[in-house]
Amino acid sequence: MLILWIKAFHIIAVVCWFAAMFYLPRLFVYHAQSMDEVSLQRFEVMERKLYRGIMTPAMIATWILGLWMLWLGWDYYLVQHWLHAKLALVVLLTGYHLVCGYYRRALIRQPKLKSHVFFRWFNEIPIFALIAIVILVVVKPNF
Repeated sequence: MLILWIKAFHIIAVVCWFAAMFYLPRLFVYHAQSMDEVSLQRFEVMERKLYRGIMTPAMIATWILGLWMLWLGWDYYLVQHWLHAKLALVVLLTGYHLVCGYYRRALIRQPKLKSHVFFRWFNEIPIFALIAIVILVVVKPNF
């Protein structure tokens, strides 16, 4: 029964983490398009609150709960290759998360660091990871 509670809270954390990963780069798009100081300051505050207040705690909760489930079912999960692929994607998403943190800080110093078009494309990266992770978790392909 404990594993079901952990899994439920893990899914909630994942949803919050992905929601933030979808929204923060969208804020970068608007930040890169902003011209006036009031808008730039507004986006700095929004990005900081989203990154520090939602995205990072959700990532930490996702990792802690996921590792807890892994620890509870170690014998089962050790031989599940779909899980190895999923964990590799989660590591890449963690890298994406850290890159978002870099861009958040860099945009404060240099609002025109990258174009809004770059950030529109950058915003699409987590979608591919989400599709792959859901397929891996639901289908559990043997490879």
